[in-house]
Amino acid sequence: MAGRKAPRKRSEEYAWLITGPLALLAVICSTGLGLLSDDPYGEWLIAALVLALMVAAEIPALYFIIRRQAMAVTLSEIPLVLAFFFLPPLTVVLVATLAALITQLRRRLGMVKIWFNVAKAAAATALASLILLAFPPMVGVGPATWFALFAGVTTVTLVTLASVVGVISLVQGVPAGWEVLRTAMPNLITVAVNVAIGLVVLIALDTTWWSLFLLAALVVALVQVYRSYAQVFRQHSTLTDVYELTRAITESGHDGTLADSLLGRVRALMQAECATLWLPAQGRHLEVLLTARVDDSGLLDFARTPAVVRERACEGQTVAVGARLGGDEKLVAELRRAGVKDVIVAPLRSGQAVIGTLEVANRLGDMGNFTPGDVPIFETVAAHAAVALENSRLVDRLRHDAYHDGLTKLPNRRRVSNALEEAVRVRAPGEVVAVLLFDVDGLRQVNESLGHAAGDKVLVEVADRLRSSAPSSALVGRLGGDEFVVTLRVENAEAALALAAELREQIRDEMVFDALTLDVDTAVGVAVHPDHGSDPATLLQRVDLAATAAKSTPGNIQLFNPALESRSMRRLGLAGDLRRALDNGELEVYFQPKVTLRDRRLVGVECLARWEHPAHGVVAPEDFVAVAEHTGQLGRLTETVLREGLRRSRDWTHAEQPLSVAVNLSARTLTDQHFPTLVQELLAEYGVPPEQLTFEIKEAGVLDGTDRPMPALRRLREIGVRLSVDDFGTGYSSLSYLRRLPVHEVKVDRSFVQGMATDPSDLAIVNAVVTLSQQFGLAVVAEGVESELTLELLQDIGCEIGQGFLFSRPLPYERLEAWFGAQAEVEPLLAVDVRRLRAVP
Repeated sequence: MAGRKAPRKRSEEYAWLITGPLALLAVICSTGLGLLSDDPYGEWLIAALVLALMVAAEIPALYFIIRRQAMAVTLSEIPLVLAFFFLPPLTVVLVATLAALITQLRRRLGMVKIWFNVAKAAAATALASLILLAFPPMVGVGPATWFALFAGVTTVTLVTLASVVGVISLVQGVPAGWEVLRTAMPNLITVAVNVAIGLVVLIALDTTWWSLFLLAALVVALVQVYRSYAQVFRQHSTLTDVYELTRAITESGHDGTLADSLLGRVRALMQAECATLWLPAQGRHLEVLLTARVDDSGLLDFARTPAVVRERACEGQTVAVGARLGGDEKLVAELRRAGVKDVIVAPLRSGQAVIGTLEVANRLGDMGNFTPGDVPIFETVAAHAAVALENSRLVDRLRHDAYHDGLTKLPNRRRVSNALEEAVRVRAPGEVVAVLLFDVDGLRQVNESLGHAAGDKVLVEVADRLRSSAPSSALVGRLGGDEFVVTLRVENAEAALALAAELREQIRDEMVFDALTLDVDTAVGVAVHPDHGSDPATLLQRVDLAATAAKSTPGNIQLFNPALESRSMRRLGLAGDLRRALDNGELEVYFQPKVTLRDRRLVGVECLARWEHPAHGVVAPEDFVAVAEHTGQLGRLTETVLREGLRRSRDWTHAEQPLSVAVNLSARTLTDQHFPTLVQELLAEYGVPPEQLTFEIKEAGVLDGTDRPMPALRRLREIGVRLSVDDFGTGYSSLSYLRRLPVHEVKVDRSFVQGMATDPSDLAIVNAVVTLSQQFGLAVVAEGVESELTLELLQDIGCEIGQGFLFSRPLPYERLEAWFGAQAEVEPLLAVDVRRLRAVP
């Protein structure tokens, strides 16, 4: 829960670095006043009266808390105006310095703060008096005098502000100094109002000294107005803060960030050094003790509140202890020993029960203390927090029940599926995501013989053994019935099998229930990502098939293979037929044209294998390609398609329009170190230029997060063939990763192209792929162009090449020749006949 690193707080002793220069400035300016002024001091009776006014005016009307520092708004500018007008310059400096010293001593501040404030007052008034000497002598109370006095008071205000900003920045950090500047505007406005009032007082006194009686009444009224304004200001600020706090609590109550939203705002609302949330351990919830402190941006696991105060609050009543709050002597002594000046602890209630406490300690500011008026505000906040906490825990409990098995308390199928989805999304080089399914044998016999209660005990015991024996990084869950699952990352499938054997042995130990001893065995299925599936549903389906097969396998452990599913059983039956079909040349190669979208010129074809089985009819390409992959015939299949494509490219009769061919490559082919040599030999054998051959590799194969395909890709590029990333956009790869790959082309997956006419998201994806690919110097081919509207959209975003049923379905070579001849028109262009395709719906 730690937030940004808080600025390092320095000792208050660093304030001397500001106090010293201020004192030096005061001495220098005072020396200048003594030398330049004809009558630098005098008028001691008036000086005494002004001194009394300055001390009285220093009574704060408003407080602003900046981190640990308290900024006070006073009426001190009014007597300062009178001092500048009636008193000699050195007397003004002396009176202001004495007033500051008396005020600071009365407030009982530390010595560092006392001398800083005294030096600040002396330096500010001395500099202002020196500036006033540069003005013409003040005669009367006309506008010239107003301007001079305003300049003097403004100088004092600016020096004071600069000093405070400097010392707070030095001690609390630069952000705190900027915070002072941001909150200075109301103070500056108040200064201007006070100066105006002081000028009015000056005019009245210049007219007649009898106005002192009226001014005294006016001052009393003004003080009351200020106090009333301060009270209204604080009430408005408090209401606003409470509203913001309750809204933040409501918004964050269901997403696990309640403590973060609550404590910082409570601390700021109560102007406290610390705000603490304490929740005792309850059920599966651990104890919570978190504190927001003024100097730290994160939450800390400590509390300033003494434990005895918290224990008292747990009895059900708010406990408030401090100088202005009272409290019994025992609690006051505990606070004194803990170095805490005041504290308020409110119980958090759920009905009649206390579920925790909310605490604030140490009101900020040297003169600041919690007051009885703060207690009801804090209790209101605590009531809102208690409701939000209960709602949060209720939501958490419902969420937990929705994702966990009620009997074993393990994650259920939904939770396991979500975890698997996250696991397969993150590519980890050198690791696989393993799924181990444990099917408990004989559970039905236990239920029938001993009852379902005994069967539940068996399931709970199996769950406990799996939970305790599985690695800490593993997720152990129950899919339902007698099936348990363990998912984790391991080095390879062999490591997954070894772990399955180890966990199975742990489960096989005898289970003793009362006087009954049971031997429980399990059958274990194993599947790994990415070899056996790329999504949770597929992995869980295939690991279930493996577990079923494991029941009849020696050792009762089975790694998934394609022969275990019904469709794979059919594929397994096709393995021998595929070998014979390759031997006898029964596989055909179809060609689907690629055309330019602007003028629909033929730029190449994609070679697609087709197989019509004598008994099963047309076999889907994914079926016989999978059979080829798992029976070691993939290399022969790829070579067959490649040879046919190169032969047709060589024999293409339209010499003015060479036939470029594209052949799909499996990711496994890229791991064959001899494949680039085979390609080079076949290009030489058929006499086809390398640039007329393109290899298309699916995104998952070329962008698998590892460098395994890189050597083969670089070798093929060195040969001169073109490389294309097929079905781009269906994985989780970044376009910026393409810059590292030696590829020439990107093919946008048909699912996005076909949906771009109706789905703005698909249109945005295609637009982004086209734009960024072109910036990387890559050609872009759009698959699945099936409508004129899609064609127009692709043209608008700048895509140059397309492929789809709008132009042609995959065709045998003879029909491709006829199609090209039937759809080409002869156009005169630079005295050469160029054939242009017509799109036929």
